[in-house]
Amino acid sequence: MTDTTSTAQEQDYPLSPVPESARKSLWSMGLVLLGFTFFTATMWAGGTVGTAFDFATLMWVLLIGNLLLGVYAAVLGYIAARSGLNTALMSRYAFGEIGSKLSDFILGFTQIGWYAWGTATMALLLVKMTGLPEGATLPLMVLFGFGFCVTAFIGYRGLELLSSVAVPAMIVLIAVSMFIAASDAGGLAGLTSIAPTSDLSMAAAITLVFGTFVSGGTQATNWTRFARSGKTAVWATLAAFFLGNGLMTLVGALGALVYQQADIVDIMVAQGLATLGILMLFLNLWTTQDNTVYNFAVAGCNLLRTRRRKTVTLVGAAIGTLLAVLGMYEWLIPFLILLGTFIPPVGGVIMANYFVRYRGTYPDLASTQLPAFNLIGLSAYAIGSFVAYTSAWIAPVVGVLVAAFSYALLETVVAGVKARRASALSSL
Repeated sequence: MTDTTSTAQEQDYPLSPVPESARKSLWSMGLVLLGFTFFTATMWAGGTVGTAFDFATLMWVLLIGNLLLGVYAAVLGYIAARSGLNTALMSRYAFGEIGSKLSDFILGFTQIGWYAWGTATMALLLVKMTGLPEGATLPLMVLFGFGFCVTAFIGYRGLELLSSVAVPAMIVLIAVSMFIAASDAGGLAGLTSIAPTSDLSMAAAITLVFGTFVSGGTQATNWTRFARSGKTAVWATLAAFFLGNGLMTLVGALGALVYQQADIVDIMVAQGLATLGILMLFLNLWTTQDNTVYNFAVAGCNLLRTRRRKTVTLVGAAIGTLLAVLGMYEWLIPFLILLGTFIPPVGGVIMANYFVRYRGTYPDLASTQLPAFNLIGLSAYAIGSFVAYTSAWIAPVVGVLVAAFSYALLETVVAGVKARRASALSSL
């Protein structure tokens, strides 16, 4: 084995396809992805929609929003498993060698933003729940900012090890808490009798459910590229983004209905389970934080064309920690709107590029000469983003569909023009 291959393996193949020898099982991948989707901010989204609808309508909103998210992530996961490539590398085909840096920046920025938010959340809530002095907040942000990245620094093996312990523990804690919540509400009859206390359109609610974690869904390819088959990737992704993310939004929604609290930690404190709440908070955030900074590192490696994923991971942790100290905690709502509008079109273009341009099989990345800018892909992304931004309907879904359709249409038109030119030249 050459030094280059050894380095690629050690760094989790940031700039090359994952070889068959490094592929993982459905169980392994499902645990890592579930750990990623068990996220505090997702519960906040569920809590926001939970107070705006009656119980039956709420269930439909959560079902539709999470199903759309699951299908979106699963299609990208299938492509990743078939090609062994992550989103950053797929973007080279879709947007060009230099054009792909646009998606690297967008995806990397959003992930490090989430990392900052999670770091600040852990420090602020720990101080609040334990009675520590306010002066401990900034040192704790630094501690968690660099501590959370340890498993990401190790790579897939580190993420898998943490998730194998944390995910079962979190499922048990959530089950206990939700059983108590249902009992406090008076069972199903009590839940269905609770009247809405806020106003939110169904389209806006689905957008919020879909958009809260669409950045993660777009970059879930960082793990599904390790899948042994496309089928394994699809099932693991659906389990995480439809069921796992769905559970998180349901927890937030029920908490908002019963306790007027969306976060599982606040819910458990209200239930008299403060110690378990702190444990849940720590596991909940760590299993997402390490995945998030891992995503940043993979996008950063493609942006800088470097295999030094571990170094980029540390840099990402430092940037996220700095943003946390500067007050990223306060920017969550506009951040969610940004995610739901401008990230889904990236996935839409990648899907259309793979199935329309390359007919389901990418050429070898190392030996293929790709253009600096794929104008079709960049144009389709711009169209999808603009229509999503101005749409009154479900913006993330609009962005994916319009971007994919635009790419397919432009690719077909350009291919037709080239074919006619070739035919005209051959007849001369």
